[in-house]
Amino acid sequence: MQPASSRRWRGAGIWALYAAGFVPAAYWFWLGATGRIPGNAIKEFEHVLGIWALRFLLATLAVTPLRDLAGINLLRYRRALGLLAFWYVVMHFLTYLVLDQNLNLAAILADIAKRPFITIGMACLVLLLPLALTSNAASIRRLGKNWNRLHRLAYVVVLGGAIHYAMSVKVVTAEPFLYLVLAAALVLYRPFRGRIARRRRPAAGLRARPEQSG
Repeated sequence: MQPASSRRWRGAGIWALYAAGFVPAAYWFWLGATGRIPGNAIKEFEHVLGIWALRFLLATLAVTPLRDLAGINLLRYRRALGLLAFWYVVMHFLTYLVLDQNLNLAAILADIAKRPFITIGMACLVLLLPLALTSNAASIRRLGKNWNRLHRLAYVVVLGGAIHYAMSVKVVTAEPFLYLVLAAALVLYRPFRGRIARRRRPAAGLRARPEQSG
């Protein structure tokens, strides 16, 4: 059982992550409200929210390989990172829905049907909803092994998010390609995780032997 002080520090760290995680959204909202975003402010704000959603998705999936390969244990922050990704996706969608399309349902449905990157984006939002709703201890207990199966949808979402972003940009840069590569690497790591762990275990044992014999 963890000491009370340790649990308090852990809780404080998670809330600090939430506070820091919403800083980019608050900062860009302030820029937009004060007329300091150049060009098409609504599109730029929408774009920034989408990028941060993708970054938090990538960070969420990076927790496991960081722990496995580098010994950096950020598992306690994974749920917060995933929920930050979800809220940025929601803000990204609401900006499109309200500020960009002015709640014009016909135009929104036409966009979803005719523009593949928006179709993919909407599918990612729909897939994220059950993940966000079950990101709590009660759902983990209730769903059991099915919880892990359900949350594998995160792999589809992060790939879809990277593709959505790459297809949405009008100027080709290295950034969308980098996100695509990172998303693919984080997803492809999962099938090879067991094999990598087995290879690392003998190497760790060999390093430990001289210390034990000494």
